[in-house]
Formats: sequence, C-alpha cells, structure tokens
Amino acid sequence: MLGTVTLVVAALVLALLALWLYGERWRLLRPSTWKTMREAGLRRFLTLNSLYMYLYARWPTELLKGLDLVMPHLGPGIRKWFADTDHIKVLTPELARAIITVDQDIPLRDLEQIIPYPMARDLVLSSPPDLAVFHCACREARDSPCQPVQVCITIGESFVDFLLEHHPEKSRRLTQAEALELLQAEHERGHVHSARFANAFLGRFFTLCNCCKCCCAARDAVVTYDTPMIASSGFVAQVDETRCTACSICEEACLFEAVQVDGTAVVNWDLCMGCGVCVDKCPNEARSLVRDEKKGVPLDVRALAQEQAVP
Repeated sequence: MLGTVTLVVAALVLALLALWLYGERWRLLRPSTWKTMREAGLRRFLTLNSLYMYLYARWPTELLKGLDLVMPHLGPGIRKWFADTDHIKVLTPELARAIITVDQDIPLRDLEQIIPYPMARDLVLSSPPDLAVFHCACREARDSPCQPVQVCITIGESFVDFLLEHHPEKSRRLTQAEALELLQAEHERGHVHSARFANAFLGRFFTLCNCCKCCCAARDAVVTYDTPMIASSGFVAQVDETRCTACSICEEACLFEAVQVDGTAVVNWDLCMGCGVCVDKCPNEARSLVRDEKKGVPLDVRALAQEQAVP
C-alpha cells in the first residue's frame, strides 16, 4: 500500500513539473502557488486532498461539472471524503459581517466543537482581512445560473493572491465596505452565508460563500445525496404560530427544504441549518432564530477573540 501511495505522489509531482515547464499558459507553479506550498508545508501539499483542492482552485467550474456527472454514482465513503475535505459552516448574517469587520488577529486551533469535521480545526484571520471577490463556481457550472455570479468572498493573503494571479478576469480585490454591501445584497436575495474550509491546502477557513437554492453544489450534496458537507450555524428557526398566516414564503425560500406549511409553518429541526433567510423573508415577522446547543457552536469570531484575550 505504501509503495502505491509513493508512486502516486511521485507521479503527481512529475505531472506538476511537466505542466509548469510546458509554458506560461499552462504553468501551474506560479509565485502564489509556491507561497501556498510554503505555508502548507510540502508533505501536506502533496496529498490526494491537496490535488483535489488545487484542481478546484485552478479549474473550479470544470471540476464541478464533472462532479455533477459522477456524484450520483459515488458511494457513501467517497461522499464522506468530499465532506471532510471541503465543507462549509452556515453563518447568520450577523456572524458573516463580523468576519469581514474583524479588528484583531485571530489565530486559533482545535475548533472541532465549532466546525465538526476531523480536519477542520484552524481559524486564521488577520486584521484587517485581505479580501477578494471571485466568480461562484457553482453558479458558473449551471446552464442558467443565479445572478450575479461574482459573489464568493475570499479571505486571507495566500488565497487572495492565488485567485488574483490565476483568475484575473474573474476576481478583484474588495474593501471591507464593498464586502459588507455584497453580503447584504446576497442576503436580500435569499442566499445563505457560509464559511468554507479547505483542509487540503492550509487546513483552514478561506471563503465566505453566498449559497443559492438552485446552484449550490454543497446544498445539493446535503439535500439530494445525504452527504454531510454543511454544518449548522448553531441556531434553529422558530415559528410564532399566532403571527403565521401560512403564506408559504418561508417554505419557498428555505434552501434546505426544512419548512413545510399546512395550516401553519412547521420547521424540521433535523434539516434546519439556522441560516436566517426565512426570518427576513417572513412578511408577518413570525420567524426568529434561537440558539440551540444541540445544533453546534456558532462560528462567532467576536467570541473567539474574547476567549483568546483571556489570560
């Protein structure tokens, strides 16, 4: 088994080297790639997980189109591998804004109580955060995608440099004010904020996604294929039956099919991810988010910063 792994890793290294030498158009190991490799460490970078994430970073739309074709044929074990390698944590609008406006460095470790995946244990945020916006690969992979397409906010110097160097036509730098405006616009469209973690490259958070019901690949993995790629925000939606008029707006808005309306709106606790979309969409103010310890711990950078400050 070890011999096979060694051969695979050696083949990957040779393939990367050959493509790098082929020419500028196909060159893979550009300055930002070397920078990412140094930050991750060579041993961590040269793995199957890293190859998957590298291919996704370079050719995200093509890779997602391929996964759409093969996903129905993958077994539970392979789907679980995808979940552990590339997954997201749902954020309420307030928690998403807090990440953009972080005012101090937050390097923390061992966060599995917040991001319940075996490899997702690091949170590294610098103040002020380095920001860029990138085309959503999920939307670009669809024939009729939601608009706008440029809605994924990348955070962190290494990742921002990588996108700007490899995808200059699809990415641009953002100010904090621009990022907050983008989050607000996406929330008003009924899209879900989520923090995405890339275990393979650097083992940490790297993107704020804005997920829609018709395009999001992670959402499809959860709803269609029962693949646990999304962790709850730590909140759950609650219905005030005295205010609910059974208008079904919340049922239509819910990305995770967690709401059914029959006389009144009913929330499926198991399916609800606590995103807060239904709260703002309800015209009768009959919805609210409540903290639920059984749904996990919120990714609240303000609380994490306070914990770090405690001597």
